[in-house]
Amino acid sequence: MVNKYVVVDLETTGNSPKRGDKIIQFAAVVIEDGKITEQYSSLINPQQNIPVFIEELTGLNDSMVVNAPLFSEIAAKVTDILDDGYFVAHNVLFDLSFLQDELLEVGCKGFYGPVLDTVELARILYPTADSYKLGDLARSEGLEHDRPHQADSDAYVTAELFLKLLERLKALPLVTLRQLSKLSGGLKSDIQLLIEEIITKKQQSLEYISPQLDIVRGLAIKKSDHLRYKTEQGQPIGLVYPVTETEKEELLKNTFPAYEKRLGQFMMMDTVYEALTSEKHAVIEAGTGVGKSLAYLIPAAIYSYETTSKIIISTLSTQLQHQLITKDIPLLNNIYPNTIKSCILKGRSHYLSLAKFEKSLKEVEDNYDTLLTKMQILVWLTETDSGDVDELNLSSGGHIFWNKIRNDYDLFLSDKHWQAYDFYQKAKDEALAANLIITNHALLLADLVAEKALLPDYDFAIIDEGHHFEKAAGKHFGVSIDYLSSRLLFSQIGTLEQKQLLYRFDQLLHAHKATPKRHSIEINSLMGELIYVMDEFFKIVAIFVKSKQRQQKSASSRVSIRIKADEDGKEWSALLTEAERFSFLLKDVIEYFSESIATFQLMAKSFSTEQKQLLEEIATLILQLTEFREVIKAVFFSPTQSHVRWVELDMRSVQNSTTIYAFPVNVGDYLQQHFFAKKKSVIVTSATLTVKNKFDYIVRELGIKQEKCLYRLIPSPFDYETQVQLIIPEDLPEINVVSQQDYVVGITEHIISIAEATKGRMLILFTAHDMLKRTYDLLRESGFLSDFAIMAQGITSGSRSRLTRNFQRFEKAILLGTSSFWEGIDIPGEDLSCLIIVRLPFSPPDEPITEAKSEIIKQLGGNPFSDYSLPEAVIRFKQGFGRLIRTSTDRGVIIVFDRRIVTTKYGRAFLQSIPNVTMRKYSLNEMVKAVKSWL
Repeated sequence: MVNKYVVVDLETTGNSPKRGDKIIQFAAVVIEDGKITEQYSSLINPQQNIPVFIEELTGLNDSMVVNAPLFSEIAAKVTDILDDGYFVAHNVLFDLSFLQDELLEVGCKGFYGPVLDTVELARILYPTADSYKLGDLARSEGLEHDRPHQADSDAYVTAELFLKLLERLKALPLVTLRQLSKLSGGLKSDIQLLIEEIITKKQQSLEYISPQLDIVRGLAIKKSDHLRYKTEQGQPIGLVYPVTETEKEELLKNTFPAYEKRLGQFMMMDTVYEALTSEKHAVIEAGTGVGKSLAYLIPAAIYSYETTSKIIISTLSTQLQHQLITKDIPLLNNIYPNTIKSCILKGRSHYLSLAKFEKSLKEVEDNYDTLLTKMQILVWLTETDSGDVDELNLSSGGHIFWNKIRNDYDLFLSDKHWQAYDFYQKAKDEALAANLIITNHALLLADLVAEKALLPDYDFAIIDEGHHFEKAAGKHFGVSIDYLSSRLLFSQIGTLEQKQLLYRFDQLLHAHKATPKRHSIEINSLMGELIYVMDEFFKIVAIFVKSKQRQQKSASSRVSIRIKADEDGKEWSALLTEAERFSFLLKDVIEYFSESIATFQLMAKSFSTEQKQLLEEIATLILQLTEFREVIKAVFFSPTQSHVRWVELDMRSVQNSTTIYAFPVNVGDYLQQHFFAKKKSVIVTSATLTVKNKFDYIVRELGIKQEKCLYRLIPSPFDYETQVQLIIPEDLPEINVVSQQDYVVGITEHIISIAEATKGRMLILFTAHDMLKRTYDLLRESGFLSDFAIMAQGITSGSRSRLTRNFQRFEKAILLGTSSFWEGIDIPGEDLSCLIIVRLPFSPPDEPITEAKSEIIKQLGGNPFSDYSLPEAVIRFKQGFGRLIRTSTDRGVIIVFDRRIVTTKYGRAFLQSIPNVTMRKYSLNEMVKAVKSWL
């Protein structure tokens, strides 16, 4: 057994040794017998300048390496350290490729021994980690990392992390290790060797299996009571609502020693309790810092306890769900121990099907993402209570694999071996016994129209992130199809020659002498034609869009073309013809599969698990094809005035980016009839519901009848007048009177000057990605901000959360964002001191839903701008405004480049809808001085 691990880290002048980048620091930490036995580190003279970005990242500059040894002078020491050991690194291929090039260049032998990647190992052994960056993993493991991006510090922390990973690997049961070993041959590093060594050692003694684990059919699964809260100890306490201010303060102070009284929180508690007890609806805007979650959780818990009523708490984002279940619910349990039962319930597809996962482990797999995801899930099963995919940190390929193993409706595959471990059933059982059920808008809305209830019966609901509820309803009640998903679906069916799903099903039919009405040759021909017609259909959709796009001038490559009721022209006629052909072929294929699967209904009980799994896939396929055909019919053959139809695509990749939509224009009436009118009390809350301190817009959009509703506007407790300065530049042109290119040049000049004044720490919000990209390119090309870390959504790699973390890492950072960055990101303290809003966030007037809503408002005698476009933009503006001040000690400047906020009458609506702040109008030079002075 190899007992020597050499953990290496390098700092370099860039990312590519092939382009001449060189090592500037080498560090190695040797581990033997589970202990660190040696450390070595040296700066290296790269004989080239260190770029400013690398200097900013690492803290290493030219003066520090000018007298350092050349790599050739330490090469012998490097090879000596590496001899007879594993080469271990965090992202091992990067470090190894650099080191190999340098070693070979100076005439030394390269390293050709086994390698281990701690990123790959961490992804497998920490499947729920938020991030696999070294600093993030070190923090989560409680490891001190005082000098990130310096090789000696990084190598030592990586060594400590590796020891933790080894402990975790050795702690896994043998059944899991054996499954991991089978899969690990396809990994990028030699993890299989490591696992085999651990298995060999474990087999030499009697294995201890944790009492927390069950071993079922070769899988180790964490034990948990069917209802987790049954295990809670102690007697429940009686709950009485704290009526007075003093009672509320005492309740919270006893639980939180550092509690600060918030009158707004008390006001919201009273409103929520009043709404529940009087069975009225409520709409509550609670400004940032009010403590909204506890303000509704406490009265909801008390009312549920008093009346045994279930209360649904619905959010849009999984981020807020996670916060509620991991932070706020535990706080509630601290206030009322052993009393309130709460749970989270999501849609069925969020949960793992163990039967499907077991089957997938028997399949030969050479796709890297799938292999890695299987390994992640094997480890995750030893620690998860919920089986919820949102716990996992999966790659995009991992999410594709998840679709094969998620919990779906099981018509044939009812495996008794896994019934006791059905994660979805367990979640439903917990919901049946819970007081508070946390779910998402999508499941709540699906429950309204489902034939079979998806949620337990309830009469009371709290809708958090309520400003999104109407749009979430529109999306849920709408339909869409896109080219890439369609191509994937039809390629999975395939033809007989392609040996995909159709071939496997045909084999099953022949094996059991089943005789569907259509012969194999006929259905094979039909399937080939369907795949061809699907492709032709989307090509003709693209031709139709291009014919329309010529009539519209758009600066963006992203195009949305509305399909109107009176469409005509040869392109539209051709599209209708192809859609009809497509629909008929779909009908024939659906009938074939439906009739064929019906022949198996009686005999399926005797089928093997694999055969039952195939029938499940066919049953799911029938549903998918039926939904697909329904979209075609809704868009092209059954249009209604209540729905808006449109096509969206990117002109840079027309066919691959094509999506077709049909969404309801107004969901308010439906929500009123099927939700608000049927529930005793629904409480809608958010930090952004009012426009000019009035609830008219959100109430109209949601369809709430005003006579049975409480309204409360609870301001933020923060002192915005002393914490924020709002600045409007006087020397920028108005956005609607110059070209986009001229405007981008103007704002780029301002951003450069402001960034120097703020030393970065700047978030810039755009309304369109095209303008963001042009601005980003100009900022980079200018050269004035070469010592700043400039990150941009959709350009710099990474998710929103990753970009946010990277932004917080760099001292001089600038982050450009659109869409999702207007809300939901939380960057407290000095990491964010300047917020720039480039443009007032109006939706384009020709955007399909905006255009359709405007037409209806006009027909009803209203004003589309003041009744819809303006209030929608104000709500969005308030969301963006709220990114800057997250705590009572934050301080910063907000700069609105769009001068319409002060030069137009409607601009007042934006200013009257935000907290009172000091507003100044400055030229660029005056602005720079004011920003420096303020910060």
